[in-house]
Amino acid sequence: MILVKVTLSCMIGFLLSLFYGIVLIPILRKIKASQRLSIYLMETHKNKNGTPTMGGLIFILGTITSIVMLLILNKINISYSLIIVLFTFISYGFIGFLDDYLIIKRNNNIGLKPSEKMLLQIIVAIVFFYLFMVSNNEPLLWIHTLGIKLNIGWFYGLFILFVLTASSNAVNLTDGLDGLAGGLSAIAFFTFGILSYYTGWLEGYVEVSLFCFILFGSLLGFLVFNANPAKVFMGDTGSLSLGATLGSVAILTRHEVLLILIGIVFVIETLSCILQTSYYKLTHKRLFPMAPIHHSFEKKGFKEKDIVRLFWIVGLIASMISIMFGVIIWKK
Repeated sequence: MILVKVTLSCMIGFLLSLFYGIVLIPILRKIKASQRLSIYLMETHKNKNGTPTMGGLIFILGTITSIVMLLILNKINISYSLIIVLFTFISYGFIGFLDDYLIIKRNNNIGLKPSEKMLLQIIVAIVFFYLFMVSNNEPLLWIHTLGIKLNIGWFYGLFILFVLTASSNAVNLTDGLDGLAGGLSAIAFFTFGILSYYTGWLEGYVEVSLFCFILFGSLLGFLVFNANPAKVFMGDTGSLSLGATLGSVAILTRHEVLLILIGIVFVIETLSCILQTSYYKLTHKRLFPMAPIHHSFEKKGFKEKDIVRLFWIVGLIASMISIMFGVIIWKK
């Protein structure tokens, strides 16, 4: 029966995402919801000026509508774990939407101030922590691989803030090539859908698993419009929402360590930016031709489609290893 639910979840998410894409993209074009591209980008990106942004609304609305439909059909139940995931998904989507909206309104690349964005993320982390604790979860730093299980009390709130912020910004940095962040996120959520289903001790683990599969289907629908050549960009609306939601599922299922492996491309992209900035401050020279690292591949002459395929393959291999470890080895 679970296979039927998974298939239904993916299919509904995919079809509704297609529907919202067909409806929203003309609207985004009409209201000129496009973002100026950086002058430092490759020459091959210049023709992308004018492409609508805020495309994250496509899979966000597709996923939320799918959840509502499955609730009406009595195919899914509301659980505290699902509420936490949905709260993070919608909250970070809203933060990203505000950022995109201000950029479009001001007709420049200046959206929310870093301090404003951080304040909103802190508020979300506090609410997350509250919902997490009232659902009988313990504030444990739990690393199964090393046998570490430490109760860190309210410091767990800071840990939540770090995971949500780091993961959301990592996906945001990766969203620089057509279909790159969307495809990697689809792979990651499919992986977490499987891992969540085998987290039987978590209250509402089936619902969290089905949410991941719904979002996977919605992202596939989004990629119809976002794959090269992109007809729409996900913007911060989508990237912040996806990253934070990956972090929230990892926290709930106690797979924070596996999140690093599942999102290895996101991690590499983020590290390339950190290393580039640090190295330049120390030496006034560039460590990479350009950061994030996918732009370095472009500088070396790789075609955009080839880079995306390569990074997808790396993400897929990492996810397969994570499934093997999380489902087979972890259960022993």
